[in-house]
Amino acid sequence: MHISERGQVTIPKVLRDRFGMNHNVEVEMIPTQEGLLIRKRTMAEHPVDRVYGFLNDERRSDDYIEAIRGR
Repeated sequence: MHISERGQVTIPKVLRDRFGMNHNVEVEMIPTQEGLLIRKRTMAEHPVDRVYGFLNDERRSDDYIEAIRGR
């Protein structure tokens, strides 16, 4: 695979069919230790998933709470 000048990558049809990644399906790219993980974006994100990782660090969780409250 190649990355185009505009940063685009074509996912081979075999893989798109296998993982149900048809046109107009939103995907997300997640950095991992090995590289990038491409997965279908779920329609409904669980609220806990949005704050995962903040819960273990009191300073970061306080900053997050202040940010979502608009302070």
